Amino acid sequence: MSSVLGRYPAVQDSGLGVAAKPIGVLLVGAGRLTPKDTEAVLQYQREHPIPFGEAAVRLGLISEADVLEMLARQFDYPYLRPGESGVQQEIVTAYDPYCEQSERLRALRGQLMLRGPQAARTEARLLVVASVARGDGRSYLAANLAVVFSQLGQRTLLIDADLRNPHQHTLFGLERGEGLSTYLSGRSGLDSVQEIAGLPQLSVLTAGPVPPNPQELLLRSSLSALLAGLRREYDVVVIDTSAAEVAADAVALSARGPQAVLVARRNRTQVVRLHALGQEIAAAGAQVVGCVLNPH
Repeated sequence: MSSVLGRYPAVQDSGLGVAAKPIGVLLVGAGRLTPKDTEAVLQYQREHPIPFGEAAVRLGLISEADVLEMLARQFDYPYLRPGESGVQQEIVTAYDPYCEQSERLRALRGQLMLRGPQAARTEARLLVVASVARGDGRSYLAANLAVVFSQLGQRTLLIDADLRNPHQHTLFGLERGEGLSTYLSGRSGLDSVQEIAGLPQLSVLTAGPVPPNPQELLLRSSLSALLAGLRREYDVVVIDTSAAEVAADAVALSARGPQAVLVARRNRTQVVRLHALGQEIAAAGAQVVGCVLNPH
């Protein structure tokens, strides 16, 4: 038996108030166990005083993944099962919150929450994610950060502001007929924002169609007005940007956001260029709150 189940010895059916329903009830409700299966598990527990979930796994009635999913429901920690969503599995925090990568991303979330102004917030935390080059992992980081903030219970919006090579619609399996570009050009409204099924606190505003004038759109006053309104509706707004080697869009966006995170790739990103990007973002008025190294 994996040690993972052993970390939760009594929470599953203890009645301590951490969950609205026992794990057995959740498993039956989700169709993972039948009432007959439940009786078999209870009988096994009479002979072996172990938690319900562990007993069901030992009997081969469910998998450890089923138990972890029900525990996530008990603790109001949403995540997805493979095949139930269009979200790509490289969004690891959406599918495997127990893996090492997810733990590191949650640690990064904690660091970001500690940095910057600590006063009570009346507006959303606005975080620009920037990198020197394409392929540095910027979109991957922005997507996973948005997921882990939403899993914290924060109303989170991910904006794909890379109007040149957008990627978030692919990562989340979304249509991009309308998005940021159509909003800034006056052709759509905030109904372009799409909620992510299974991740109830997360929404995404895709880039929309690739326009011929991306930087001009991003410099319009309508973007400032949009962000001001969104910061009153959400707790966290994460903005994915174009690579700096492609355009200066990240710097332009940083003028509208108080915080920025830089992404570098091991054995690829040049320190001189990364330092220059950080200086440009700081000069635009944003605080560079950290730099993340992508080891792959």
